[in-house]
Amino acid sequence: MTQVLDAGSTSRDGGLDRAIVTLAAVVVLGTIMTVLDLTVVNVAIPTLGREFATSITAIQWVMTGYMLAFASMIPLAGWASERFGARRVWIASLLVFVTGSALCGLAWSIGSLIVFRVLQGLGAGLILPVGQTMLAQAAGPQRMGRAMSVIGVPMLLAPVLGPVLGGAIVEDWSWRWIFFLNLPIGAAAIVAARRLLPEARPQLGQRLDLRGLALLSPGVALLLYGFSEAGSAGGFERARTLASAALGAALVAAFVWHARARGKAALIDVSLFARRGFATAATVNFLLPAALFGTLLLIPLYYQLVRHESPLQVGLLLVPQGVGAALAMPLAGYLTDRIGARLVVVVGTVVAVVGTLAYTQVGAETSYAYLAAALFVLGIGAGSTIMPSMAAAFQALAREETPRATSALNVIQRTAGAIGTALLAIVLRCAIAANLPGGGQEGIQALATRSSNESAGAAGAIADAFATTFWVAAALVALALAPALLLPRTRPHARPESASPAKGVPA
Repeated sequence: MTQVLDAGSTSRDGGLDRAIVTLAAVVVLGTIMTVLDLTVVNVAIPTLGREFATSITAIQWVMTGYMLAFASMIPLAGWASERFGARRVWIASLLVFVTGSALCGLAWSIGSLIVFRVLQGLGAGLILPVGQTMLAQAAGPQRMGRAMSVIGVPMLLAPVLGPVLGGAIVEDWSWRWIFFLNLPIGAAAIVAARRLLPEARPQLGQRLDLRGLALLSPGVALLLYGFSEAGSAGGFERARTLASAALGAALVAAFVWHARARGKAALIDVSLFARRGFATAATVNFLLPAALFGTLLLIPLYYQLVRHESPLQVGLLLVPQGVGAALAMPLAGYLTDRIGARLVVVVGTVVAVVGTLAYTQVGAETSYAYLAAALFVLGIGAGSTIMPSMAAAFQALAREETPRATSALNVIQRTAGAIGTALLAIVLRCAIAANLPGGGQEGIQALATRSSNESAGAAGAIADAFATTFWVAAALVALALAPALLLPRTRPHARPESASPAKGVPA
């Protein structure tokens, strides 16, 4: 097991050697299931409603329960990796996720399905950040860009693959296979992890910050729930939605105050944000996901509301985004390691702005070729920005600081995605109300249930509302240029010897 790490440690200045590629492949195998589950189940919501003869409100908790459980576990990732070792936490999380998947596939009622989805989310919430921690520690600063470009694959391809996979399963098989398909993949990931991942030495003196956990985990969950509900409803008019977001924000603020007093013993070390390099990269990691994840919500909605495409067709229409991201990520990662993150992220952000601006011209009959080309450009921008900026954050850290920094960055990205999605959904609702009297009050989800004949006359007005909203989205993407210009400009150097693992000591 230690031989895998030692092989990787002998070429710090070279490319991604066999050991790092093996580690990355195992990490991607495990993470892609969990990220896909955030989107693939969306397609099955109508089918689940009919299967269990229940309301859409109850069915929504199949997604909401998973999301909240997922988010509440992220703050624990750093401490758990240190206390028990990343490999053990990774395998245990996979076991929980696979067990939850099996139980979801066997669910006999909507209540049991929601409970099992929560169990699934509890396992999933640790898998991505712990995987990022292992990969970042093994790669080192001089290969961080390429390593992060690998782990970015499931994050950026899930919105593309999710609707396609979910639509194919629901149309041709049973909805239960959405969950059963995780079993062979999860089993393979567990076997691969046991055989190939390096063992880690647990730090037995690491005590859990219980007060910090009691503040941050429910704070993040409530904040995400509030913004998710606001995005679905088109605003904060509901008292429950506003109260959830406000209480979540208050708990997160209380955690920051608590963590500043507790220092490095806190669940997340907020003193990291006092360093310019990490703080700048974290700011980019907030602004870019807020803008890009929100934008990538608008595009499927446009195809659904204006062009009346099925979920499977929408997934296929999103393929250019995945192709653009897949082509851009390896090159962006390589350049980040060679010349630093600043130029890479700045150019990628400009490309993302151009791709988003193209959608400000959409209409009810815009050419699919034009839309595909714009989405391809947007995919290149997304693939050239989020993971290189995350690599820049890791490059500013010592190796032992990576686990808790990973938790912080994942919390930032999840929160940013929820805020950006809610903001653009609210803007879209207001624009629809302005262009289509009564349409905004009807709600975006209600518009989606209209038949093609009912909404044919309104397609132009709704398309104009999307065009207006894409202007706001482009402005949000452009905001990330300011902190991107402050990212490190030069090629990263190796960590000081004191921060690097001794030869033969596993990651």
